[in-house]
Amino acid sequence: MAPPHPRDPSTAANYEQVTVSHYALKWKVDFEKKHIAGDVSITLDVKQDTERIVLDTRDLSVQSVALNLNGEPKKAGFTLEDNQALGQKLVITTESLKSGDRPVLEIKYESSNNAAALQFLTAEQTTDRAPYLFSQCQAINARSIVPCMDTPSVKSTYEAEVCVPIGLTCLMSAIGQGSTPSECGKRTIFSFKQPVSIPSYLLAIVVGHLERKEISERCAVWAEPSQAEASFYEFAETEKILKVAEDVAGPYVWGRYDLVVLPATFPFGGMENPCLTFITPTLLAGDRSLVNVIAHEISHSWTGNLVTNFSWEHFWLNEGFTVFLERKIHGKMYGELERQFESESGYEEALVRTVNDVFGPDHEYTKLVQNLGNADPDDAFSSVPYEKGSALLFTIEQALGDNSRFEQFLRDYIQKYAYKTVSTEEWKEYLYDSFTDKKVILDNIDWNLWLHKAGLPPKPKYDSTPMQACKDLAAKWTTEGSEAPTDGEVFAKMSNSQKLAVLDAVRVNKTMFGDRMPALTATYKLDQAKNAELKFSWLMLGLETKWSPIVDASLAFALAVGRMKYCKPIYRSLFGWSATRDRAISQFKANIPNMHPITVKAIQSLLK
Repeated sequence: MAPPHPRDPSTAANYEQVTVSHYALKWKVDFEKKHIAGDVSITLDVKQDTERIVLDTRDLSVQSVALNLNGEPKKAGFTLEDNQALGQKLVITTESLKSGDRPVLEIKYESSNNAAALQFLTAEQTTDRAPYLFSQCQAINARSIVPCMDTPSVKSTYEAEVCVPIGLTCLMSAIGQGSTPSECGKRTIFSFKQPVSIPSYLLAIVVGHLERKEISERCAVWAEPSQAEASFYEFAETEKILKVAEDVAGPYVWGRYDLVVLPATFPFGGMENPCLTFITPTLLAGDRSLVNVIAHEISHSWTGNLVTNFSWEHFWLNEGFTVFLERKIHGKMYGELERQFESESGYEEALVRTVNDVFGPDHEYTKLVQNLGNADPDDAFSSVPYEKGSALLFTIEQALGDNSRFEQFLRDYIQKYAYKTVSTEEWKEYLYDSFTDKKVILDNIDWNLWLHKAGLPPKPKYDSTPMQACKDLAAKWTTEGSEAPTDGEVFAKMSNSQKLAVLDAVRVNKTMFGDRMPALTATYKLDQAKNAELKFSWLMLGLETKWSPIVDASLAFALAVGRMKYCKPIYRSLFGWSATRDRAISQFKANIPNMHPITVKAIQSLLK
């Protein structure tokens, strides 16, 4: 039997004694003060006798706490205690609570005007000149907008009433229940219910001037009106992707699958908030070439949202499985060779570079199962759990030699652990239970190397036919004595992912690239690229080869987009180049008021 889950080190909550089953939120969004004020009623399930309740907070102002045990709320004593990088502990002293009790905590509070989960944008900072708010609670930032048990180990339902200025629309990671005018007539109250239990990091809110475009009966896309048509076109195949995902992973349990295209300052490509995936506008390439992110976020509906890692030290159970499912979906839609190519690209372009260039091959954060201690999980965020985890699943599937049976195992695994949290040991035990006839094969996998050792794992055996074509084209630019291509037609006919693989292969062998950056740029028209991924790869190649004409474009790109996947490497390169360091630092510091707090923290860490 797999051992019980160890304690999640990223929370102070005493969830072993008492847990949360439901949050009822009443919020007022204040754009002038840049905070959320309101009340939360927290329904608790007492598992062990206790006289205290401990919740996670970060920079919250708590005005009052009451405990309602038998229908009568009574004031409760509380203290806020420092918890270093993890925020503060809200320690509530209570009368004796007995196992089986279901008391309700009632807390009145306000968030800080620099809450880690929130970004308030002024009208001048948005495309359509209306104020905007969005949240990002993963990994441990829910505690900055509500006192909670901020750990994936605790799943709860929630409901909310949110009061916002009239003329603005509010959305949440829940099913909308309609809206009503406030008593003052100057605000609107939106109501929501999330009947499926979720971990705190999936709590999400958006407030802004938004337009809705229907994709299907259960899918819609929301965006600022000026981006609504482009967003609708880009994500028109969402229902199609969702149906293929159901074929691979099982029934979709969340009711709706809506998308909201956020402002450019959103730190990530997407965030899998239930019922409402958050999407970066950098996906609006105009040709649907970046909708693989949608397949990824849809896959999270099963791996992450439905079956959840019990702590961030086992983050690969969310992300590695989701990348694997995303590519399974693409394999069903575009053929197995495409799945093989995407998997090999992920290994070579993301995993190898992250392990060797970002952390170093001996770093703790290059392990699949990590030891976070009291560090903020955001500090460990990288492509490692995504690509190393997916590569492990690919390796297992390949070793077992039966793709359809492995897909059935994935569906059975999701069904077994649906609505629960899971550890790596539990998953591994279930794998062995499901393949008792293949024990010898599974035993031949070096589990310690894959799960607990730092650095790169063995590269799976991919069908490298499409990858080799990309490397062959790149070699014409990087092989000494070779004549560089002057015709861009071959490159132009490639898929976006193949073009990225070509540039990545050039980057890997850039020491032989010499002074060919102007020719490469002109031949492939890279300075005109509308696809953000392609433009980013071009910028990074220019920075890595110290091509001075790339500096202005790199600074402009980092200023225009807040996605950490782009900003962090660009600023890292600019900070590390003596000719650009001072200018880049000056731009970054001047732009901090326009950036999301998560992005600011990540880039500030590069300056230490």
